[in-house]
Amino acid sequence: MNQQINIPAGYMVDPQGRLVPVETVEPIDLERNDLVIELVLKARELRQAMLKFKVESMADIAALVELSAEQYDIKLGGKKGNISLLSYDGKYKVQRSNSDHLVFDERLQVAKELIDQCIHRWAEGSGTEIRALVEHAFEVDREGKVNTARILTLRKIKIDDEQWIKAMEAIADSIQVAGSKTYLRLYERVGNTDQFEPISLDLAKL
Repeated sequence: MNQQINIPAGYMVDPQGRLVPVETVEPIDLERNDLVIELVLKARELRQAMLKFKVESMADIAALVELSAEQYDIKLGGKKGNISLLSYDGKYKVQRSNSDHLVFDERLQVAKELIDQCIHRWAEGSGTEIRALVEHAFEVDREGKVNTARILTLRKIKIDDEQWIKAMEAIADSIQVAGSKTYLRLYERVGNTDQFEPISLDLAKL
């Protein structure tokens, strides 16, 4: 990592951490260096401004929700929850949404064993497709993690089998909320239609 401290006047540091006299650096390299640093510093300022905007926006939305609740003499617990706010003319929309990060504890392996036993008991012909679906659901990625959506899809399969039902209960019991993330999204109505397009704050999408 480059050290940006204790650099003598008239010198620069190269990628290997060596001191290089400025007069020996090509002019185009100096221009490139200045441009990169300038853009990075501006990006850092922009990131801080966006963070400030998000924090203040979340606080303002929470205050509005609280104000609305007070009109009905209701005290709301917590500041989470999905909220959609529309401007008076319906042209703009602001959404606050929360997404939980789900993980599974050791009971997921119990569910897998129960499902395997179910498939083994069932006739070979009727169990083939279910087995393929189950194997796909329990596949792990390079980090050894299962796909949450695939696992939860199994619970939508209605099979009147006591062991299968028990396996689905084990899946439900194994679900743990590892954390949550709050999102702020802003939209603008497209003309006079019912469609809204997002106001992107992602540089790659601008």
